[in-house]
Amino acid sequence: MADSDPEPTPEFPHLNPSDPTLSAWREPIPNLQGDRPPGLIHLNRYPIGMAPHGIATFLQRPVAMTAADLSAANVDVAMLGAGMDMSSGMRGAGYGPRALRAHDTYLPTVQSGLTHQHTRVDALSELVICDYGDAPVDPDSTYRSVEPVRALVREIAETGTMPFIVGGDHSLMYPDVAALADIYGKGKIGVVHFDAHYDAGSAYLGHAISHGTPVRRLIEQGHVSGKNFVQVGLRGYAPGDDDLAWMRDQGFRYHFMAEVERYGWERVMTRALEEAADGTDYLFVSLDIDVLDPAYAPGTGTPEPNGLTPRELFPLLRRLGAEHNLVGIELVELNPLVDPTYVTPLVANRAAREMLTGIAMRRTGISEPDYLHPWALDHGQ
Repeated sequence: MADSDPEPTPEFPHLNPSDPTLSAWREPIPNLQGDRPPGLIHLNRYPIGMAPHGIATFLQRPVAMTAADLSAANVDVAMLGAGMDMSSGMRGAGYGPRALRAHDTYLPTVQSGLTHQHTRVDALSELVICDYGDAPVDPDSTYRSVEPVRALVREIAETGTMPFIVGGDHSLMYPDVAALADIYGKGKIGVVHFDAHYDAGSAYLGHAISHGTPVRRLIEQGHVSGKNFVQVGLRGYAPGDDDLAWMRDQGFRYHFMAEVERYGWERVMTRALEEAADGTDYLFVSLDIDVLDPAYAPGTGTPEPNGLTPRELFPLLRRLGAEHNLVGIELVELNPLVDPTYVTPLVANRAAREMLTGIAMRRTGISEPDYLHPWALDHGQ
């Protein structure tokens, strides 16, 4: 509870312990395993179908319900929806996981793979990917949601599966990264944070956890070292002088869009990749969709003009997966309610595929920096 929060009173208690729904949002249905053997569950009847057909899951992958399912199927990547949506500029990011699942808008695949055209690598064939459903979220409390989300992310990582968390607002960064620090050790994980905003405020309207403060909490509690925190795409009206001074004192590596304008994207991308590899064995990617210019991603709670283009972002996402040991990914602030088109979920879908393609490239032994298949470059000659 933040210091400025009102104290509970008899008239307005914060929680009613006698309410039968008090914890219903976080208590799973008993015995999710049932009588079935552990493994993945295919929800669609047919192996191939058009995009509008079938039950929407992450990239039309099968579903896992328990850690035993993940282990039995040797799952590489498990998508976890986490619709926390209490501290964004415009509400609606809670629908982000559903939008991402439903917006393979024209891809005619259900169980078959899909080759990445620039690398000729098919992540859906090379990796075992599943949908792990949604994390528990109290729709009235970020504070009550943090630890249940952290526990479920940790449950995935404990099996050796990489969690791919889709939000939801950026307060998720705190439980997501803290869960992985629980597994790999405090200070052992580097973070590459794509965002228009620094998200390292000390408080937001008195609240310690919000979409604008997760970075500060992670650093203060020792989950991540400041020198292993790389930020890309910053712009807008923050940080102020005091917060920027704190970031510099902590050793942050940050890249404002001014740096892109002055020196060009290629130089900034190269520096960010070098910094990501400096001093840690594990890497977490935090992608706030508002790092993109609103022309490409209008569906977000706090849009900022003068952002990255997909042409700039996608190669860096792919290279992070191919050239570094990723142990977790989050994609946040996707708000379909403020985008009357399908543009933002489509771009978010492709961003997810770029990261998965990079992971698959690493799996297949492609280690050449900035690898592109010759067929993508030789004009068919």
